[in-house]
Amino acid sequence: MTLATLTRPWAAMSYGFLDASAKREMRRKIIKAIAVPGCQMPYASREVPIARGWGTGGLQVTLTLIKPASVVKVIDQGADDSVNAASIRRFLSRVSGAAETWDTLEATILQSRHRIPEERLRDDQVLVLQVPNPEPLRPVQPNMSIARQMHADADYGRLWLVLYEQMVRSGRIVQGAAYPSLVNGRHVMTPSPIPRWDVPKLHMAHHLTLLSAGREKRLYAVPPFTRVEPLVFSDVPYQVEDHAGLTCHRSGLSGVFMNEIPQDSGGSVFEASDSNLGIKAIRQAEGEATKIGPMWYENGELRP
Repeated sequence: MTLATLTRPWAAMSYGFLDASAKREMRRKIIKAIAVPGCQMPYASREVPIARGWGTGGLQVTLTLIKPASVVKVIDQGADDSVNAASIRRFLSRVSGAAETWDTLEATILQSRHRIPEERLRDDQVLVLQVPNPEPLRPVQPNMSIARQMHADADYGRLWLVLYEQMVRSGRIVQGAAYPSLVNGRHVMTPSPIPRWDVPKLHMAHHLTLLSAGREKRLYAVPPFTRVEPLVFSDVPYQVEDHAGLTCHRSGLSGVFMNEIPQDSGGSVFEASDSNLGIKAIRQAEGEATKIGPMWYENGELRP
């Protein structure tokens, strides 16, 4: 078998890879999702040149929004240089002619898996989050027909019960990533597997956030200036990960979300999860004229 036998002759294709019909449907569903924040909208998920579960939902949304003047940033758990992020970013650039960037401040479309950048996003930027499981009720109601009826009735009592059981058994709420959150006072959503640290960044944010699950064929949205409130009890406040006292061993950054890296000695060192922010901090320390934008957090505390 040779490479030639596995390829086809070149043929013209639609701009941005997706055909016009697919883009029209995606745009209609995106508009509906913006009109009803947090509500899941079904769509006919198309085949794209990556496997299901590796960002097909986010990729379809980005392909729908992208244009030649766009500047695209893709991150995977905070890193711009991972295989998944680099491959998706290169593909987007090739099929659209859009520019690529690692800098959060330069991007107009940011597609992400599991993280929101530490620098604040502006109102002219769109955040696209890849979502493996969009249904917050699945752990308590595996029957999706019943789960959709529960969403229609705003019946989220079972989610509160799960949080209460965690309090009883562990003395605290142990829910980490994908913390269920109430959007616009009506629909509970899964804010993708972002850590608790990132959930407050969606509350009354200036940017539009689109969340899409290609395998599950669902998308939903958090429009700008929309309330996103994690489910908490009135006497048990919401808490993010305690990373305020940690320092990145590479860049010297502190007060941002960190990755823990085990060492052969048995200890650990910490590294800023937002890899490009760490790069910019190193360049600044070396005297380069590199701009770091306003941050969501200061010394581990969310800025107003």
